Amino acid sequence: MTDPEALARVIDALAEAFADLSSGRTRSPSRTVVEHGPHRQLLTGTAVWERRGVATVKITTITPDNPDRGLPLIHGVVVLVDLETGRVTAQFDGADLTAVRTGATAALATRLCAPEDAAELAVIGAGVQSRALVEAISAVRPITHVHVHSRTTPTAFAEWATATLGHEVSIHHNAKSAVENAPIVCTATSTDDQTPLIDASWIAPGAHVNIIGGTHEDAIEVDPTLLANAFVVVEQREAAIADAGEVRAALATHRIRATDLHELGAITGRPPGATSVFRSVGMPIEDTAAAAALLSPGTGP
Repeated sequence: MTDPEALARVIDALAEAFADLSSGRTRSPSRTVVEHGPHRQLLTGTAVWERRGVATVKITTITPDNPDRGLPLIHGVVVLVDLETGRVTAQFDGADLTAVRTGATAALATRLCAPEDAAELAVIGAGVQSRALVEAISAVRPITHVHVHSRTTPTAFAEWATATLGHEVSIHHNAKSAVENAPIVCTATSTDDQTPLIDASWIAPGAHVNIIGGTHEDAIEVDPTLLANAFVVVEQREAAIADAGEVRAALATHRIRATDLHELGAITGRPPGATSVFRSVGMPIEDTAAAAALLSPGTGP
């Protein structure tokens, strides 16, 4: 579990980084992705964040078969560099930092878009990333009840959420019953399919949806039809068009236009009463912001 104060610092740092990204004060170059085998990936990413005087280099692997082996989906390492001296000032486990910053990015979108009194959260998936999402979103909304559905029995997840966060947890045997009345919905699966796990009609009007999972650029967790009438938020427009399955499908079928994609660093909230969708792809600048926020002042490598 991430220290609550550290988690708050990460969410705030991400807000600053995305504002810099949208305004052109910093850049987040595209990752290099090498496919090896069915949807297995080796990824490298770098980003410089001038505001904080830091940069990161990240190497990760994504292996969809790993959960069936009892191993994490993601392995990797992130190094933080001081721009003034060029020194490596910290090193982070890549999977751990990815979980924290991804959860915190969804929490930032939730803070901007979800109903302020939302106390129920639905999660599809029960792995490491789902735990990070629940933890982070609970830091920005008064969550008391979590609804969860997973292809594997999420007993351990339910026990963790109750013991660690004090949440009531309902385990659902299908995705529809988990999400249909929830004001906040999160998907965090390792699907490599283009068949949606969630139908657009299951989402309650005015809900906020965070789409996090999928193992490649055409993987889809949520029916792209949902985007047609929703306030759609992305980290960066170009990155979403390149890598977000639901966005790519909605654009290809003319349900949305590129101008309908609102960047996280340039919004102050969603239109009143609107259903909102945040589609994340994960960007190197997120690792940089999270690493900078987690590194305690005055500590070294």
